[in-house]
Amino acid sequence: MKGQPFSVRLEEATERLVEAEARRTRRTKSAVVEAFTEETARTRRFPGIAFRGDDARRRAWVIGSGLDVWEVIQMLEDFGSSEALVADTPLSLAQVRLAVAYRDAYTHEIDEAVADNRRPLADLKVLFPFIDVMEA
Repeated sequence: MKGQPFSVRLEEATERLVEAEARRTRRTKSAVVEAFTEETARTRRFPGIAFRGDDARRRAWVIGSGLDVWEVIQMLEDFGSSEALVADTPLSLAQVRLAVAYRDAYTHEIDEAVADNRRPLADLKVLFPFIDVMEA
């Protein structure tokens, strides 16, 4: 659900950046400003989280780990506990807690990424018939 519309005046350099990003991504200036604002709000709410990836699929990642939040969450599920994950990986307990807090706030986003990564092999072969998939 979106809030009420309002006007904003940007610094001239910032407006040029927004216009260039809108042209590059073929989105409206409003959509670009909304995306920038959402990412900035999340990084302020969760210090230690940043975003990376292309415009179509930006992903939250845990700074200092090299891992997307969904990857930390999937590892946590696989290891069964934060303690086991921290004991067997270079992740710190603070990084795991941060990933969990982010997941709790944006559950659908993270659960969807984990589910995409856990697709059955048969689905991957249908989606990507041109690649060889090594079975364990």
